[in-house]
Order: sequence, then C-alpha cells, then structure tokens
Amino acid sequence: MLEHIGNELDLTERHLLVLKKVIEESPIGILKLADVTGMQNHKVRYSLRVLEQANLIKPSAQGAVPGDAVSKFLQDFEQELEKIKNKVSRIREIEASIPK
Repeated sequence: MLEHIGNELDLTERHLLVLKKVIEESPIGILKLADVTGMQNHKVRYSLRVLEQANLIKPSAQGAVPGDAVSKFLQDFEQELEKIKNKVSRIREIEASIPK
C-alpha cells in the first residue's frame, strides 16, 4: 500500500529537480538536463512533459525555460508540503492505535 506513495514521492522529487535546473540554467535542453541531473533522457523528457502540462516550464528553441505558474507554485509549496506532513502525522496516529 505504501509502495505507491513512495513511487509518487520519487517522481515528485525528480520533477522538482528538473524544475530547479530549468530555473537555474534556462534555457536548457534534454541532453544537458540529463547530464546535470544524472537522469536518463526518457525520464527527463517525461518530467519536462509533466512540468509543461502544469505550466511550470515552457519549451523554447534553445530549451526549457520557467513557465508562468512557477511563482505561484513556489509561493504555495510550503503550505502544500505542510498539508502532506499533517496527513502523514494522522496516518502515523492511526497506525499507532492499531492493536498489535
């Protein structure tokens, strides 16, 4: 049951790393992103697609650049992370209350 959550967290971590590099080094292409992140090209390509759908990056002739939604995403990030932490705390409480 928790394996799925772990997989989603791994994906989120990967997408955030790609977004970070796009913000820091834009414009940046797939090959350069793969090189600086140590990821395989197809994984970088998938992350770029996900980030583009969320308007967090935009394609350009020179490579990916930050998208229009980056500022709002970064502003809301801590609040969203806090919500996740609270959910994890509730899950821990439920697990602790299960008779063993």
